[in-house]
Amino acid sequence: MIRNPVLPGFHPDPSIVRVGEDYYLATSTFEWYPGVRVHHSRDLVNWRPLGGILTGRGQLDLSGVPDSGGVWAPDLTYHDGLFHLVYGVMDNYALGYKDIANYLITAPSIEGPWSDPVRLPGRGFDAALYHEDGRSRLLTMVFDSRPGRGFAGIELQPLDGGEPELILPNRNVTEGPHLYRIDGWYYLMVAEGGTGFEHGITVLRSRSLAGPYEEDPAGPMLTSRHDPSLELQKAGHGCLVRTQTGEWYVAHLMARPYHNRRCVLGRETALQRVVWEDGWPRVAGGVPAVEVVPPALPAHPWPVTEDSPGGLGPEWSTLRRPASPDWLVAGPGGLTVQGGQSPYGLRSPSLVARPVTAHRCSLETVMRFEPGSVHQSAGITAYYNSRNWHYLALTTDGLVLTSSDRGTRTERLLGPAGPEVRLRVEFDGPVVRFNDGPELDATILSDEHADEFVDGHVRSFGFTGAFVGLWVQDLAGEGCAARFEHIRYDA
Repeated sequence: MIRNPVLPGFHPDPSIVRVGEDYYLATSTFEWYPGVRVHHSRDLVNWRPLGGILTGRGQLDLSGVPDSGGVWAPDLTYHDGLFHLVYGVMDNYALGYKDIANYLITAPSIEGPWSDPVRLPGRGFDAALYHEDGRSRLLTMVFDSRPGRGFAGIELQPLDGGEPELILPNRNVTEGPHLYRIDGWYYLMVAEGGTGFEHGITVLRSRSLAGPYEEDPAGPMLTSRHDPSLELQKAGHGCLVRTQTGEWYVAHLMARPYHNRRCVLGRETALQRVVWEDGWPRVAGGVPAVEVVPPALPAHPWPVTEDSPGGLGPEWSTLRRPASPDWLVAGPGGLTVQGGQSPYGLRSPSLVARPVTAHRCSLETVMRFEPGSVHQSAGITAYYNSRNWHYLALTTDGLVLTSSDRGTRTERLLGPAGPEVRLRVEFDGPVVRFNDGPELDATILSDEHADEFVDGHVRSFGFTGAFVGLWVQDLAGEGCAARFEHIRYDA
């Protein structure tokens, strides 16, 4: 069976494509490098991580982007022998504006080499490509920044010239468009209801590419909004794929909240089987299932792999700056991390982390570090964003456990420690623990807690889910570094 989520932890906004016998899932990465994570499968059951596509600042510059800014909703397609990746980089989403630039890169193989980015037109985010008859067209939601406006519908624009055309007015936070031509119909799949608990997938169709589009009379293709007892909540933002045997599936985001409706694991990726009824693609019951019948394909499990000796397998990310030898060196047995900005810095932090993938999981390491001044610290963290985190660090005072809750810091001195110390962080449902320290609130590391609004305007979004990682600060630029060995993540 397909067991959902197929990509646990922070893997939102999936875009799925089949090329021959290979299936690829691309997901959003926001402020984390490398940009646009890709997973690979040959049976839709077993998935392996391939890492990220956007590895350097030439393709993606994340310095200074806000929390949950950066790469939003990538779109991966295959046309005329090339992979096409469209991605948007959100530099600001606060106070009624959306400062986003959309880009296109191509490659003959999913491994690259990828072309230099080309800036695309577009008046909003969630851009996607539609290919037909040798032409490529850009789909995007439109954002109107005038006061009292906002979401303004779905536009379609030829990439080889021509004006954009509004093919669907905004209905209910209409975004995430994908377009398909099947049996003489154009099917427009959109996300609606916002990306929280009211999220859902709507399918509309038309005989004409430009519309008008009519909605499936059966209602949403997929949503969890009417049943809080479902294990998979927030179901929405979908993308269709047809197998080589003619079966259909939809990849979509979802979340697994705790009892208090907080989603520490963030938005994850699931798959549902699609059946065609009366000319419409539908999911059984219109709700997400945990177990799904797989396609009639040979089973294709991947060899079990663990992190490299340096600890940086494809599941690992770096915050706002790409991994490069000037601050991060992976070698036999561990990592050497040069210190960076404070936990609230948005340009050059030194944080190496991976998503939390289960309600119960842990990360541990042995760290070698000698702080030379009060400006230096290093340790292990349970992290959501720059305003919400827990951090056990070795400082000149000893081992200090610090928590930041929407920017308000509290500190506890756990005691002295030498230059070699074993560090461990453990998630146990709504509780997080460090070494032998006290129980801390894991739910401040959730999408819901990270959402902040001031006078009705968004201050910060929570789109990423929690991470565990290794963190080093060098606030005065004095040149400190920490060595992390025996790095182990268990879930």
